[in-house]
Amino acid sequence: MSSTPPAGQALRAVCEDLEAVRRELGKRIVGQEATVDAVLTALLADGHILLEGPPGLGKTALVLALAEVLGLPFHRIQFTADLLPADIIGTYVVMENAQGRRTFEFHEGPLFSNLVLADHINRGMPKTQSALLEAMESRTISVSSEKFALPQPFFVLATQNPLEMEATFPLPEPQLDRFFFKLRLGNPDDAQLDTILQRTTESEPAPLRAIVDGRRILEMRALVQTLPVPAAVRRYAVAIVQATHPGDPRAAPSVCRLVRYGVSPRAGQALVTGAKIRAILDGREEATSADLRAIAPAALGHRLVLNFEGQAENIDPDRLVEEILQAVPN
Repeated sequence: MSSTPPAGQALRAVCEDLEAVRRELGKRIVGQEATVDAVLTALLADGHILLEGPPGLGKTALVLALAEVLGLPFHRIQFTADLLPADIIGTYVVMENAQGRRTFEFHEGPLFSNLVLADHINRGMPKTQSALLEAMESRTISVSSEKFALPQPFFVLATQNPLEMEATFPLPEPQLDRFFFKLRLGNPDDAQLDTILQRTTESEPAPLRAIVDGRRILEMRALVQTLPVPAAVRRYAVAIVQATHPGDPRAAPSVCRLVRYGVSPRAGQALVTGAKIRAILDGREEATSADLRAIAPAALGHRLVLNFEGQAENIDPDRLVEEILQAVPN
């Protein structure tokens, strides 16, 4: 029997590390397996996550547990209406040395961390929200005439509460497009809720150990980047992306009626890269069309721009994504 090739050995090691991370997170997080897999997918794809759900479903707890298991420096930014861009980026301050000379030194803000929790991001003013754009896109920030590189890996997990209608500022389309996935957390079932109550009312939170570190995450990202995607899968991703545009002949009737703008090429990148990582999480070396279909709602829904009719009817973008998948032959 031939030995496993080096690429296969590396891929098997990635699978083992990811499975260990899953098990460790399972000590603290109950009933969110699909969400955990999606978060790990975005992490390995060098993307970012937007978590949406009512209060109390464990959005913040998931991020805190992830920071422990990944062994990454972590900062939490609580977005409020009075939060300023300098509060998250940092600012120059006047420093005086022993000789009495004064100089300007840059003091880094909480964005200078590997893992950043942007809590209740839709409660921040648009000017403060926009301060995240450059960081999420290029992993740098610009202050005055200088540019500073952010630590690597750099991973933003933002949360928003859909029930907060007053004093909130919906994220603009360019910022939504920079989130790899938008995930909606649902309520636990009876068994899951019983487990949550038992863990949180009868004992201390389970201690977590770090499974990987920043260097290992960068290694896994590099391996994912080198994995090829079958041409048929790539063509299917192209067809899905193009079918989100109302003027495309492949677009479903509902898309033509309710969508103003389809998704960008960045959505296609999320589909293809996410499909590769989903295959790895499943212990496979090659992505399939089924992987594309599985991640399409999380990758595409928040990138669809509805027209007036779609907004008036309060259309769920995920429903449109399902109709797009039905309209595009596999």
